[in-house]
Amino acid sequence: MIKHPLGGLKAIAVATCVAATLAGCSTIERNRGYVPDASELAQIAIGTDSRQTVQDSLGSPSAIGTFDDSAWYYIRSRHERVAFFREEVIDREVVAIYFDDENKVEDIAHYGIEQGQVVSYSNRRTPTRGRELTILEQLLGNIGRASIPTPQ
Repeated sequence: MIKHPLGGLKAIAVATCVAATLAGCSTIERNRGYVPDASELAQIAIGTDSRQTVQDSLGSPSAIGTFDDSAWYYIRSRHERVAFFREEVIDREVVAIYFDDENKVEDIAHYGIEQGQVVSYSNRRTPTRGRELTILEQLLGNIGRASIPTPQ
């Protein structure tokens, strides 16, 4: 039996294509945010530490309460995506540090992904004034309005 010289090349090309296709389907993990570990949180004394000492110990928070700045949030999440599919949150941890009226630490709370809630955004639209033009009205509406510059 006579072997064709390109037979081995075809097999290598097919194997390379299969390997590239499978590599494109691998899982991509992303870690976002920062949550202080237990030893760092143990240094925070409830009723003693202030906002400044918390920031000096733990760094700036990921978020501060929107309407009331009496809570600081340190948020960490792990996201996973396979191939071209939508990215999913597979783990989330939130450490909330609450402050009293005198800016002293009042409480430290831990939340996980199981305490999270899905927030649905409103898809309502704000109407704009004026009338909507059809494509034909838009195309023909500018005829005669253009000013032709005169040579000087």
